Amino acid sequence: MRLAYTTAATTAVAALVFLVPLGWGLRNDHREAALADAAARTSTVAGAIAAGTGERGLAAATTLAGGSPVVHTPGLAPSTGGRADGALIDRAATTPEPTVEDVDGGVVHLRPVTVGDRILVVEAFVPASALNRNTARDWWLLLGLAVMLVGGAVVVVDRLARGAVDSARNLVDAALAVGDGDLGVRISPSGPRELAEAGYAFNRMADRLVTSRTDERELVADLSHRLRTPLTALRLDAEALDPDDTQIIDLTADEVDRRRGIRRIRQAITTLEDEVNHLINTTRQAVADRVAAAPEDGLCDASEVVRERMMFWSALAGDQERQYRVVGAHLRIPVPVARAELAAALDAVLGNVFRYTPQGTAFEVGLSRRDGWVALRIDDAGPGIGDPQGALRRGQSNQGSTGLGLDIARRVAQATGGSLSLDRAAMGGASVVMLLADADATPKQPSRFGLVGRGRPARDRDPGRRRWQRGRE
Repeated sequence: MRLAYTTAATTAVAALVFLVPLGWGLRNDHREAALADAAARTSTVAGAIAAGTGERGLAAATTLAGGSPVVHTPGLAPSTGGRADGALIDRAATTPEPTVEDVDGGVVHLRPVTVGDRILVVEAFVPASALNRNTARDWWLLLGLAVMLVGGAVVVVDRLARGAVDSARNLVDAALAVGDGDLGVRISPSGPRELAEAGYAFNRMADRLVTSRTDERELVADLSHRLRTPLTALRLDAEALDPDDTQIIDLTADEVDRRRGIRRIRQAITTLEDEVNHLINTTRQAVADRVAAAPEDGLCDASEVVRERMMFWSALAGDQERQYRVVGAHLRIPVPVARAELAAALDAVLGNVFRYTPQGTAFEVGLSRRDGWVALRIDDAGPGIGDPQGALRRGQSNQGSTGLGLDIARRVAQATGGSLSLDRAAMGGASVVMLLADADATPKQPSRFGLVGRGRPARDRDPGRRRWQRGRE
């Protein structure tokens, strides 16, 4: 709207600057035409007088001139029918050139004529209506032209600016939505090149914000997992300081204070563990909600995901002096799982390895494919899981877990028609196998690999696991 007002004002000023002088010039043209007609009439009569045609010739010349010119004799009373007074006639007789004088109702054109030793003055009256004839019409035409120019300019600018205004408004609304926390809003870049580039930049910024926010939450979750290990060590050390069931009887004051301090330390460690668990659940749930709200393409390269996530976990493995090995992740193995979901499942299982096995415990991540299925295996050399079937039923390892690790991995496997299994690893610890469908092949009867039905683990997994072991060899 402001742009339309500005355009209208600018066009109006330009029209006035151009049309006002034009109108004034047309007015002068009309005035000059009327005066030229009066000059022609006086010239006709003056020529007849100078030629000495007499009264008859003068009458004929007057008739030819329209009958309006009047002949005056200076020094005498003005002739009947004239508009000029004696002073104007006398002054005109003393000038060699014709003069134009204002009188009531218009102007008079006075032309001196020398006849012998006398000077006569011929008068032609031009009324004001003749001077301003068609002037009002010209002004109205020019005013209409100015209105058309202003209206046309406003319409053209409005059409041209509407796309830019809509694009700018969409960009503002999207920016306000992002400011209110809606990071999923995107716009379709349109309008002028500059605004379109701003739209593309906004979309890239929003994508970076989403990625940064997700990375931040994943980093918080990973850091929280790293805190679990020293917290567990502190809790074990605190429990080793003094048994809980020791009665405070017949103890010295220093001993009583010491045991009370130990209990306070235990309570603080328990509270800190609860806060870390809450932080893990919150960040993981936020990432899961974002993935559910905007799911990725349901296909990824399992080998690439394993290599990428192991680049992250290798740094932590080096800090904890853990030996590890990656097997079978050098070839492309597509699986019908979104990249973020498979990465989250692998992180959950590896997080359990780092959390519930002592530092320095070795582990192995293996990938293998056979008969339309892909096995993602995570083995460790830790103490293992005493009740694998119970852990699968509970969705946790019964070691103080938040319950997310195995549950996330199982849901990802079952989404492809596969399953999750727990067993004793060749390294001596736990072995978690995620059985996923192979995106490049049609899966055969899953019961060969320990599946009773879609997503249901079989009771006897040993034959299936032996087949996978032979396939890896």
